[in-house]
Amino acid sequence: MDPLHLRSAGTSLVISFDSGEAEIIHWGADLGSTLPDLAILGEPVPHSAIDATVPAGLLPQASSSWRGRPGLRGHRIADGVSGLDFSPRLRAVAARTEGNTAIISQADPEAGLSVESTLALHDGGLLELRHTVTNDGTTPYQLDELATVLPVAPDAVELLDLTGRWCRENHPQRRAIQQGTWVRTGRHGRTGHDSSLLLAAGTARFGNRHGKVWATHLAWSGNHEQFTDTLGDGRTMIGGSELLGPAEVILEPQGTYTTPSLFAAYSDRGLDGISEAFYSWFRSRPHHVLPSAGGGKPRPVVLNTWEAVYFDHNLSTLIELADSAAELGVERFVLDDGWFRGRRDDHAGLGDWYVDESLWPNGLAPLIDAVTSRGMEFGLWVEPEMVNLDSDVARAHPEWIVGPAALSHKDGGRLPLEWRNQHIIDLVNPEAWQYIYDRIAALLTENNISYLKWDQNRDLLEHGHGGRSSVHEQTLAAYRLFDELKKSHPGVEIESCSSGGARVDLGILERTDRIWASDCNDALERQSIQRWTGLVVPPELVGGHIGPTTSHTTARTHDLSFRAITALFGHFGMEWDVRQVTGAEREELKRFIALYKEHRDLIHSGRMVRADVPDESLMLHGAVSAEPPQAGTTAALFALVSTRTAFAEQPGKVTIPGLEPDRTYRMEAISPVPGDSDYAHAFTQVQPPAWLAGGAVANGRFLAEVGVPMPILNPEHALLLRFTAL
Repeated sequence: MDPLHLRSAGTSLVISFDSGEAEIIHWGADLGSTLPDLAILGEPVPHSAIDATVPAGLLPQASSSWRGRPGLRGHRIADGVSGLDFSPRLRAVAARTEGNTAIISQADPEAGLSVESTLALHDGGLLELRHTVTNDGTTPYQLDELATVLPVAPDAVELLDLTGRWCRENHPQRRAIQQGTWVRTGRHGRTGHDSSLLLAAGTARFGNRHGKVWATHLAWSGNHEQFTDTLGDGRTMIGGSELLGPAEVILEPQGTYTTPSLFAAYSDRGLDGISEAFYSWFRSRPHHVLPSAGGGKPRPVVLNTWEAVYFDHNLSTLIELADSAAELGVERFVLDDGWFRGRRDDHAGLGDWYVDESLWPNGLAPLIDAVTSRGMEFGLWVEPEMVNLDSDVARAHPEWIVGPAALSHKDGGRLPLEWRNQHIIDLVNPEAWQYIYDRIAALLTENNISYLKWDQNRDLLEHGHGGRSSVHEQTLAAYRLFDELKKSHPGVEIESCSSGGARVDLGILERTDRIWASDCNDALERQSIQRWTGLVVPPELVGGHIGPTTSHTTARTHDLSFRAITALFGHFGMEWDVRQVTGAEREELKRFIALYKEHRDLIHSGRMVRADVPDESLMLHGAVSAEPPQAGTTAALFALVSTRTAFAEQPGKVTIPGLEPDRTYRMEAISPVPGDSDYAHAFTQVQPPAWLAGGAVANGRFLAEVGVPMPILNPEHALLLRFTAL
């Protein structure tokens, strides 16, 4: 077979069949339209090794003498004997391209297995890879793993991945790539607070704007593994797979299993180039929420009631809150937890998705009417995948509660330990799934609800159906629940919240309209959380809210400008009792809301730029217009953020990357400015830099290469900079 060559946005993918199996021999920089004779890539054969060249196949396999992680693991069960056909010998039988997509079929007739692989190189350079295995035999085949992997170049010597916990999601960690396997395992039954949103292998000391990077993301919301695998011969593979439970997938004859998509990007411009590839893919989807400049609906300013009233649901209080929100310019009002039967705290009521008649004798209509009559959309919090034992549905249907045994807990079956006083409802059970669908669909049909904040607040540990592991089927059932509700109520937007950021992946984001990156609204924590979540997920899909002056989760106190500038670079909102915001602070909050509305199209369609600032106490990031701006329009917004005290007395000149080199700009600081309630707290300096009072004029090349001196920001403060094209 002739090699296949896919090209897009500076990336090439070359697949060879010279070994008899499909092998990716290049994934990286664009190679141009003409390839040489690939025979020149024949490897030498060392002593004390297999007497042939060993391919790093699209599905690495021991039958080709691959000594690393295999792509396919499993065995056949026949006549009561298991462990058969444990080592398939897949060979390419067909390959074709459809546009910029390659479809490759490999088979082993003796083992009774075939695999079809689809590799799509999207317009922005993002690669999407998935496999489907078919049991062509006459007896069952137990699948243990089907992995999607890609080779990375030898000069990838460092690995960056992310980790975290509740209220501290998506923080980076780095290590050298060494011989052996680095595995990130997620056994949460959901993506997990500590899950790595990205595995990025790169050249030495790669950064935001420099270095070569090869990065992958697994689009799956259940158990999973992500890994790099470096062999003794020096080759490194990077990839991921669904982590299947014991005998969780057994393929009957002609049965199939399809992997989650592995998304992958290559960049020779550091991590910002990786983000550009992911953002391009997100923003090209037909159902993606678009900024108004693209003909879509702008991301509305949100007020969520949780940190304003918690479980205290009183109609008059909530209408007062709606009045205050509308006066500020809020466009979406979201009623959080506490509206349904029996819900006075987090010990009871989950699963009983009926409006509580004792709290709401006339239903939610009076509040919804009050909200919508003030020009705002109404949103509602739900947690459909969970159940409290103290609920009508749990008492009526104990068999719907997930546990490790085939029996319900009422019949002697053991339940997993509680987590936040709750258990999981078994969506694999068709009756339980239908009940949840019917109740949520009824709420949407009977009420004018434009938005669901969909929470999922616990790990799925010891997760079983009928006594067998069922995280795989539960994940698919949850996806089907989202899909069917979207189909029946296409105008309703859904936020994926999972005790904050515990379910952030492209699998759930294919079905939802934004994520809640963290339950933490502390602006200092949010700077890191949003920065690294934004490595993959564009800002229009990441909820960022101004919380109270003193954080609910950390007890830190921050000025309004720091909290607002942090929230600005996302889908902006508030989670705060704004009735208590008065005087100069209220006027400042109004200005930030107006500022967001003025610039949300730029933030939600522009290129994300993150500078490599030598001073580790400073962060500089911004959104730059994706199209050449007209004179007099805002071309970019940047935030300079001080996270802690600096080593040096003054920050010196800070360079501003990402602007058009030969375009001239006016640069000005727009927050905080003299007269703001927190201006005096933001700086410690006898005299500000010369440009601060009246702005500065320079071209993009000067700003990127020389930069300008910055004021001396106090720790945990930020400066918002606007660049106007001249």
